[in-house]
Amino acid sequence: MLVVIFVMVCGVYICSVCLRQIGGRATGRLLSVQVGERPCEFAHVEPSEKPYVHFPKPKTFSREECACNPVRYFAILSSQRSGSGWFETLLNSHMNISSNGEIFSVKVRRSNISTITETLDKIYNLDWMTSASKNECTAAVGLKWMLNQGLMQHHEEIVEYFKSRGVSAIFLFRRNLLRRMVSILANSYDQNAKLLNGTHKSHVHSPHEAEILASFKPSVNTSLLMRDLQQVEDLVNKSMEYFKSTRHIILYYEDIINNRTKLVDVQNFLRVPLQELSSRQVKIHKGSLSSQVANWDDIDKALKGTHYESFLNEDYKS
Repeated sequence: MLVVIFVMVCGVYICSVCLRQIGGRATGRLLSVQVGERPCEFAHVEPSEKPYVHFPKPKTFSREECACNPVRYFAILSSQRSGSGWFETLLNSHMNISSNGEIFSVKVRRSNISTITETLDKIYNLDWMTSASKNECTAAVGLKWMLNQGLMQHHEEIVEYFKSRGVSAIFLFRRNLLRRMVSILANSYDQNAKLLNGTHKSHVHSPHEAEILASFKPSVNTSLLMRDLQQVEDLVNKSMEYFKSTRHIILYYEDIINNRTKLVDVQNFLRVPLQELSSRQVKIHKGSLSSQVANWDDIDKALKGTHYESFLNEDYKS
């Protein structure tokens, strides 16, 4: 009888030891899975740069081996006919940069600050799919944002978003606002005239198309010229004042045309590997400004002696 009792006690003891070992191995497996999901590290990043380094986890695809490759967020802040379309094609020629176009040209996306931030969240999480979207190793992602597309109306909330989410601003404007005005008038005319075989194009890819569009010479309303130039100048200055507390760089179209090392500055600003950037777009209006308008003498008279007089003579190489 004692032998039977001894055998039973030993059996219970052995079973309990085995169960503890099995339980320990199961717990170890669970812990090993948790340890495997380590957060990405900020390797070789200055402390001041850390707020602008991101490791997005898109819902629509896996970044796979690039999951811990850092991504910078940016927004090109500009105004119509300031060279932003051409500039964006230059950025998108870089294998690691995705600039997703004029997202907020669609009014519903900028109807209120909630729709704006929801759209931005999707873009910066790499879940906004456009022709500019790159592979999982994208190193900088952003968009082109015109000043009149909710940017100024909601500037306080957008500045706060940029600062809290680590978004860098790239200002792009034209120094010569008179040239910009002529471009706007010519583009507005073609929206109705459709000079290119019944099709309106804001940007072209052949010298022949550029020549056709440049054949129209608009007339500038000189009675409103000073007022219109002042309004645009004030808007540009106000935008830079609103966003001065964000991390930003200020570029001018004419400077990029004359000095392509400005594109090196932009790549350094975005912390991407330096590459030669290119665009297929062809400039529409070339040469002296006096040859591009129908009432140059009136314009010359209106601006002579004003602080906009320099616009009459300022030019660039190409």
